[in-house]
Amino acid sequence: MKLGVLTVPLYGRSVEDAFAYLAGLGVQAVEIGTGGFPGNVHLNPDEMLADAGKIEDFKRLLAKYNLTISALSCHGNPVHPNREIAEKDNADFEKTCRLAQKLGVDTVVTFSGCPGDYDGAKYPNWVTCAWPNDFADILKYQWDEVLVPYWKKAVAFAQSYGVKKIALEMHPGFCVYNTRSLLRLREAVGPAIGANFDPSHLFWQGIRPTEAIKALKGAVYHFHAKDTRIDEFNVAVNGVLETASYADMISRGWLFRTVGYGYGETEWRGIISTLRAIGYDGAISIEHEDALMSVKEGLEKAVEFLKPILMYETPAEAWWI
Repeated sequence: MKLGVLTVPLYGRSVEDAFAYLAGLGVQAVEIGTGGFPGNVHLNPDEMLADAGKIEDFKRLLAKYNLTISALSCHGNPVHPNREIAEKDNADFEKTCRLAQKLGVDTVVTFSGCPGDYDGAKYPNWVTCAWPNDFADILKYQWDEVLVPYWKKAVAFAQSYGVKKIALEMHPGFCVYNTRSLLRLREAVGPAIGANFDPSHLFWQGIRPTEAIKALKGAVYHFHAKDTRIDEFNVAVNGVLETASYADMISRGWLFRTVGYGYGETEWRGIISTLRAIGYDGAISIEHEDALMSVKEGLEKAVEFLKPILMYETPAEAWWI
């Protein structure tokens, strides 16, 4: 495994300054935004694809700081019912795949997206219940007519540029948000579809990350290290389906936190050990989204928390058998 960081919170620094800072903390891999919600401040596909020299310069910069790229990330909604939004997010995905080939990266992280409830809708419609029966009809439309056809084409495009792993972040608000929905799309589209496993989105849904990791054996393609703090008293009143602003930190049922500030070391040791047990040996990429800490403090606390927990070496043979 490698200790990694998604560089988005460091957009206030130049890419070289960000790399130097992270290398100084002992970080070994970087996940870099190339479009969509993460933006492309540190790696702009339009600029890179127009100038091969810039790609070589970027590779030299990585080598200078002994860093590798774990994934390129372009989280968006390429099946948004607003065609302008969908086309932009799909274009970001395609440019990311083209750039991935140039950089020798085989993993792209994004969202599955969420369509509207009919052809002509204005906004996405995330369905979370099976009844009334209208919702089942919406799901059938979304999956059969939009989501599966889109991802079949997108996978073919990605593979034509050497991208072997499309790591979908299981995120509420999109069609793929839990283990079942990830596996459903993977079964429909093929093994290029896998998970960017982020426990923070699963904790509050009541999902145990260690059990979900086991169920996704062979399909975990990338990992985000981000935690969630559940406020059991607020949840006791209003449940976990939370629409209050993230800034309303006192009354929300849950908040994203730096690793270790939601669940403790025992939980995270279990997560890392289960990843090792299913054969995952990629990056543990810190995603800082903790409103109670500065970027510097949050990243540095996460690095120090994870360093002794990660498993870096090849496991030994079971000599005691």
